[in-house]
Amino acid sequence: MTENTTSFGGDDRPDTGANTLKGRAGAGAPAETRGRTTIADGVVAKIAGMATREVPGIHNLGAGMARALGAMRERAPGGGGTGLTRGVKVEVGERQAAVDLDVVVEYGVPIVEVAGAVRTNVIGAVERMTGLEVVEVNITVDDVHLPDEEEDEGTDRDQGRVR
Repeated sequence: MTENTTSFGGDDRPDTGANTLKGRAGAGAPAETRGRTTIADGVVAKIAGMATREVPGIHNLGAGMARALGAMRERAPGGGGTGLTRGVKVEVGERQAAVDLDVVVEYGVPIVEVAGAVRTNVIGAVERMTGLEVVEVNITVDDVHLPDEEEDEGTDRDQGRVR
């Protein structure tokens, strides 16, 4: 998370890498607009990652090296959870967000159709959950997963050849 805070209505706080939605204040303002809501970049990245994984035809997220490093990091104690944001980069502004995704698709799926479905799902999820306008979702297809390929994550190779 970077040190940037953006907000509606001008704010004197230093930037913290989050989007701040600020409502009207005062007794006459509706309750739902009193106060400030801050949405961190990481939250938008997690939403985009989950929405991408929901689309049929997506095998994984992240470029080859990112997947390998992420798999090692996830296996290490305290290493970083489930990797929901691996392969996801976001830029969050005051009212808008842009998303960049690195994906691996299943062999045989129409890549253009899968990319369209990913864009639709990501835009819908981010806009619905955050209120931000998603201005673009850029997708890079880094690999195609073949049906007979072994997974790098969690296979028997990790346990050694001899039992």
